[in-house]
Amino acid sequence: MRIVRALWGSSHPGPTLVVTALSAGLGIAAGLEAWRIALLAAAVFFGQLSIGISNDAIDADRDRAVGRTDKPIARGDVSGRVAWIGAIVCVVVALTLSAPLGWGVLVGNGVIILSGWIYNRPLKSTPLSIVPFLVAFGTLPSLATLAASPPALAPAWATLAGATLGASVHLTNVLPDLDADRKTGVRGLPHRIGARASTVLAALGVVAGALAVLLGPVAGDAARIAVVSWVLFAAVVALAVATVVLTVNRAPGRTLFRLVMLSALLLAVQLILSGGALRG
Repeated sequence: MRIVRALWGSSHPGPTLVVTALSAGLGIAAGLEAWRIALLAAAVFFGQLSIGISNDAIDADRDRAVGRTDKPIARGDVSGRVAWIGAIVCVVVALTLSAPLGWGVLVGNGVIILSGWIYNRPLKSTPLSIVPFLVAFGTLPSLATLAASPPALAPAWATLAGATLGASVHLTNVLPDLDADRKTGVRGLPHRIGARASTVLAALGVVAGALAVLLGPVAGDAARIAVVSWVLFAAVVALAVATVVLTVNRAPGRTLFRLVMLSALLLAVQLILSGGALRG
């Protein structure tokens, strides 16, 4: 149990659960059967576990150097070898759970997992650090439609919304750790353009994603979800404007981080509520 707790703590539990919930929500909205939703969520969950654990295993030395006592691997609660075994086992489980849902889901989840691992190494410290997030989150809506019968890729507007959501998550998720990352040589895109530019781009990205969800569905589906989608779009725009105004007038901090993440959450809800149009 001690090893399991350490691996769970190393998996970035918050993002893991959020991405899993998003995949389940898209599956529900797309009208999948209960067993398909459960299998899809489990497959995504184990894939995200592998990404988080491998990330902490790769960063263990950096985390020790900056005194990250919240990281189980850096603390010595679990060895790097055990962590790597756990990450690989999670990949195998994720792909095994994906297979019954069809080749499309197997390949799609594989792309998401591979994107996460490629971010962990080698792209995390390069200007291309945002690319794995664009690919992974852009692929996520298609997992729900590929798990349906007949399987199909998600429409372009849903892929765009997912990609912009991923970009915004990346640009804001690293903000609290920018200083610590610089000390250990991590120089991804947010580190290179700075906290202010990252915050503004993340806010604008969420608005672009919300606009895609608002205008993307075909007329019949759009009419059905119009009121809720407009309300969520207006809320996203309001939060984005507040974020940009505050960013111009003060140094980015926890408040701005939370505002962008809240707007990203609203975009995720908007995307889920439009799920009925994914197979239109």
